[in-house]
Amino acid sequence: MARSTLMDPPIEQLLDKVDSKFTLVAIGALRARQINAYYNSLGEGLGRVVPPQVTSVSGKPLSIAFEEIAADKIEYEREPEEEDDGEERAFSEAMQAAVAGGAFGEDPAVIDERPPAG
Repeated sequence: MARSTLMDPPIEQLLDKVDSKFTLVAIGALRARQINAYYNSLGEGLGRVVPPQVTSVSGKPLSIAFEEIAADKIEYEREPEEEDDGEERAFSEAMQAAVAGGAFGEDPAVIDERPPAG
């Protein structure tokens, strides 16, 4: 007996389409923003955003995005991870320590950019 759920398509079906729940959230949110931008730009003739790729009874962008994922209308590609030789991380840590230690004068986050009074 199938378990009834409030979400259609069921989360289990969506998780079968991606490699992790974090990927599902990221892809769903990104696509929902694109669908929302499409609806907001209707009538302006811009045509820069791809319209929804499925017919949906839901008017909510996130539900439409999940329906697109379930229908295999959304593809994603992971960037290959670069090998970390430690050099870049060491440089970044050294720069943070130098800034925190005052090696560059004032903390750049609190520099006052107002013109001098005169």
